[in-house]
Amino acid sequence: MIDENCFALVKTVIDSKKDLTVVFKNDEPVLSNAAFNSFFNVSSFEEYKSNYGPFVDNFVPHPSYFNKEKIDKDEFWFETILKLQEIDRVVSMMSSTFEPCAFSVDVKDSLEDYKIISFEDITQSLIKRIMIENNASIDKKSGAYDKQYFQQVMQSYEDAAAFNEKIIGAISIELVHVDDEDVKIEIQNLKLFVENFKRSIRQDDMLVHWSDSKFVLVYLVDDKSNAAQVVDKIQEVTNKNSVSGLRYKFSSASQNEDETISKLLKRL
Repeated sequence: MIDENCFALVKTVIDSKKDLTVVFKNDEPVLSNAAFNSFFNVSSFEEYKSNYGPFVDNFVPHPSYFNKEKIDKDEFWFETILKLQEIDRVVSMMSSTFEPCAFSVDVKDSLEDYKIISFEDITQSLIKRIMIENNASIDKKSGAYDKQYFQQVMQSYEDAAAFNEKIIGAISIELVHVDDEDVKIEIQNLKLFVENFKRSIRQDDMLVHWSDSKFVLVYLVDDKSNAAQVVDKIQEVTNKNSVSGLRYKFSSASQNEDETISKLLKRL
């Protein structure tokens, strides 16, 4: 049995962590840090226990994330989640303001029946975690995402948008020669365009090589007004950093309520 002095020392240590951290004895939480209390808007762990039910009820029952429905029979939840690959040890929890957040779970063994479990907020990098880049995801001709790869992860992208309460925007950029639209764009110019373009977009935006001289940029924003601002910025930056001898044709669209990416792209 851990005495009160030891608990006080553990409390001091975990309070220094920015990640949400909870100490469990078997399946019961017995101590939480300041970051955890702040997330749930409670002044102490005792207040958390009086305001909230079983700990696993905090996990949003979304099929893409670990939740209590996925706990194996006769196991603690953290025993089941440790069977998953590290990249899949993700739960969703709602903040006190009902904002959905995604957390990567890290379980540390400690004294006797106690476990120290940390929840790292990965909400902003969720898309990147869902779609791990590998050689097959990149189009060798241009350096942008491969179209077939994008089509494979479209559902994950839609799930990430819904989870983060965002909408999806899309911009079509077609490269044409200044003097003759029928001339085929050389591979070196495709690569140069992509290299320049990637400098002006966020890491989680997806630039996809759609056809010979056409690219599609897919991105997340808060609303249609923000999507329009992104379009203006992309047009300005792309034209400013244009590849010599090329010009660009743009078209854009932003997601309507309950619209899939496939339907969105058909409107480009």
